[in-house]
Amino acid sequence: MTSNPSRYDDSDAITAVRVPSDISREDRLLGPLTARQTAILSVCAALLYGGYWAARPFMAPLAYLVMIIPVAGAVTALAVGRREGIGLDRFLFAALAHARTPKRRVYAPEGVPPLPELIGQGLVHAAGPSPTAMRIPGEAIAEPGVMDLRGDGHAALATCSMVNFDLRSGAEQQGLIAAFGRWLNSLTGPTQLLVRCHRIELAPLAERLQHDAPALPHPALEEAARAHAAFLSELAAGGDLLGRQAVLIAREERSLSRGRPLTGGGRAVQRVHEAVRALAPAEVTVSPLDAAGGAALVSDACNPDSPTPQGGDLP
Repeated sequence: MTSNPSRYDDSDAITAVRVPSDISREDRLLGPLTARQTAILSVCAALLYGGYWAARPFMAPLAYLVMIIPVAGAVTALAVGRREGIGLDRFLFAALAHARTPKRRVYAPEGVPPLPELIGQGLVHAAGPSPTAMRIPGEAIAEPGVMDLRGDGHAALATCSMVNFDLRSGAEQQGLIAAFGRWLNSLTGPTQLLVRCHRIELAPLAERLQHDAPALPHPALEEAARAHAAFLSELAAGGDLLGRQAVLIAREERSLSRGRPLTGGGRAVQRVHEAVRALAPAEVTVSPLDAAGGAALVSDACNPDSPTPQGGDLP
């Protein structure tokens, strides 16, 4: 009995899952227009119509129509146009905010001191505008690992393990996708998955292997440990080694209850623990971070070349 190599087991086939491109599309209020677009166009139409009645005694309707065509076209493009996945009006406001934001910022909680008076005005003008104090969105991290985002609410952090997807069969891949999809469908608040690169320090691990090698029960194990330590030292001396880390952030916005603000930190931590249980079938291990671990992660992301500070507060 011969087998046809072109045939394969249907269980290894991967079922395509279609994700709609308009998954976060805003609700339509008037035809294809959203509430925001309808408001912009309505206000523009009302102003142009009022201008027509104001200019009617001394301007012909055709001349007024020719005059307002560029204005109406610009407002229409601003209302219905999109750039980088957002509306042109929001994109324009973001561009204006970026243009007004100082580009030279430093971390100075006490404020940026002025330059000494002995420095001449020529050097001051040549140096350009003075840097401004940088305001970090996060204020502090408290137990059990809740980051205070000031007016934007609270966030809880967790690290996630990686899954080798290509080495799985089609049925296994489909199971992982289904488990991950169930978690996505269960989300009740803003959630971010961040994959960041970081430097790997192998020198401490090599030193630990060299220190613990004599305590191994067999000379062959000691020799293998020393050889592996030498290999790690050679890798560390060869250049910068980069690793990938997946971080899960669950954020909860501030809300008001009978005039008092609710932090939402407990709900953010609860959502992280829900992700621990929901992503376990997808073979993803979610490890919630405490205050010290969260502070170390944020500090390392802000300045990878500096040593990690101790303590639970943000630097």
